[in-house]
Amino acid sequence: MKPLPKLRIKGAPGDSRRVWLWICGGAVLLVLLVLALFQVVGRLSPLPPGSLVMSTGAEDGAYHLAGLEYQRLLAAKGVRLELRTSAGSIENLDRLRNDEVSVAFVQGGIGPQPSEMAPEKMPLRALANVAFEPVWIFTHTIDVTHGLQALAGKRVAAGLPGSGNLKLAVDLLQVYGMEVGVGDGPRAARKGPVLTDDTGMAAADKLQRRQIDAVILIAGPGAPVVQRLLADPAIKLASLDHVEGLSRRFGYLQPVSLKRGSVDPAHDRPHRDIALLATNTNLVVREDLHPALAYLLLDAAQRVHHPVGLLERLPSDFPNARVTNFALSDNAERYFKNGTPFLQSYLPFWMANYVQRLVLVLVPLAAILLPLGRLLPGLIAWRRQSRLFRHYGELKFLEREFTSRTLDEEERRVASERLARIEGEIAQTRFPLELQDRVYTLRQHVDYVRERIARSGST
Repeated sequence: MKPLPKLRIKGAPGDSRRVWLWICGGAVLLVLLVLALFQVVGRLSPLPPGSLVMSTGAEDGAYHLAGLEYQRLLAAKGVRLELRTSAGSIENLDRLRNDEVSVAFVQGGIGPQPSEMAPEKMPLRALANVAFEPVWIFTHTIDVTHGLQALAGKRVAAGLPGSGNLKLAVDLLQVYGMEVGVGDGPRAARKGPVLTDDTGMAAADKLQRRQIDAVILIAGPGAPVVQRLLADPAIKLASLDHVEGLSRRFGYLQPVSLKRGSVDPAHDRPHRDIALLATNTNLVVREDLHPALAYLLLDAAQRVHHPVGLLERLPSDFPNARVTNFALSDNAERYFKNGTPFLQSYLPFWMANYVQRLVLVLVPLAAILLPLGRLLPGLIAWRRQSRLFRHYGELKFLEREFTSRTLDEEERRVASERLARIEGEIAQTRFPLELQDRVYTLRQHVDYVRERIARSGST
């Protein structure tokens, strides 16, 4: 008797294991793909840090008061803003350059000079021009309307070393031909005033007590020291004749007007329009500041600096993109053109950043999975069709093997088991509608082979 071949029937336990291996392998690859995407997104778009440091100015100055408002607004968004007081804009700029702080207020005119690198090559960027900073010159009786020469030999509070206040005061005094020395303690030179280090409320105290003759102060109209001196009828605020000419000499200065009665209409203060020079305040950041924090700072700037002050005509005057000395940040350019990013407009700050990262993962994942999703039904149909055709091949083999001779009882049992396996697989497999006619034909073929094997055994 010819021995029975060891025919391996596919599609039963071994086939199921293969299917599960494919499924598990695909799942593992998908997980690895998602993890790899998260790693790439984490490098390209990391989550913003939960805190940043801002350098402001004197504790009683306008910069620090504005910084406190920024601190409050950022805290409401879940970001901690640490404030560091300073001598002024020059120290703020040094801290930014040395990577000691991430953001600072810097007075117009303070920044890269023509002899230094171009602004766009510096690691610093301006987010916005946030306010006017007038140059206030307060005196008792000295008239400086026609020029600052009247301050020669007088004691003048001009600010701390390292402050933008002192730098601008010296620039203005020198343009009027006065020699100004800079050193420790009181600074004096021939033909010039004696400059003291007094600033803020300390300078106001000394001026009101007549311990000094004048104060040159650069601050916003809302600064407490400015409000204090404007409210004192014994103190004179200088109105300069040369504001137009001086603004031509110093590109970062512009003429502004403090209108009559704008400080105290009831007492007609000031009693006439005052011609002032003003620089601007730049909100400056390091170039590597996270974009989400840049947008958060710009939103805060809108809240802090948007209200109309004594010098602004329209609420839209500040903040704006007309920065000086620094290149405008790309994020700020997009902000002033398009406004707050969509997600940050409608979602809490941190949720918006998580959703943004999720989108960055899902978009490439969808680009990979969608084509696979279109191929998958075809692959499944092809696999079912190939399984159907394989059963036809197995039946042909059984028919040739077992119907060409007389079978004993053991051979008939083995053949019946193989036919039952094929029939069971057909019953357990869900075939698409377009294959149902072939499935029906296959079942008929199974019955036909079973009958032939039975006849072969009975002959």
